[in-house]
Amino acid sequence: MYYGEIKNCDIANGIGVRVSLFVSGCTNHCPHCFQPQTWDFCYGQPFTEETEQTLLEMLAPDYISGLTLLGGEPMEPENQRALLPFLRRVRERYPQKSIWCFTGFTYEQLHRPEEHCRCEATDALLEMLDVLVDGRYEEALHDIALLFRGSSNQRLIDLNATRSTGALTLWEP
Repeated sequence: MYYGEIKNCDIANGIGVRVSLFVSGCTNHCPHCFQPQTWDFCYGQPFTEETEQTLLEMLAPDYISGLTLLGGEPMEPENQRALLPFLRRVRERYPQKSIWCFTGFTYEQLHRPEEHCRCEATDALLEMLDVLVDGRYEEALHDIALLFRGSSNQRLIDLNATRSTGALTLWEP
């Protein structure tokens, strides 16, 4: 896996001060994507053990609320496979910190066996996440008043509540 950028002290992509990892590779190719350079699976730099260690160190301060995964597309199967062992390390070291993931795929697509985005890592990866921001950006539904998303079709899903109740539950600030 490659990544395009790492942001430390990010306040735009989830609650609190966060560390954000922008992975490379995306097959969605949404019109008006704000980072089309990240569609290339080899854009940026390789995601190495050194990269993981740097991210774990960035997550250490108490003022850091958690980790956010963006792209590109974190839920591309090849990215899921690379992210899963890393997220396990994050959860082990920082169980109190939240993990958010932004994806152009929907929650439902991630659960359908026939979908491109579903692979052997999907269920375990979703178990590591607290909030999933799902759905493609749609310019016709763009709304600057929305919290943590660009278009009104996108949802902020509280995965902890969804797992607890068995029903898809939207995240509320």
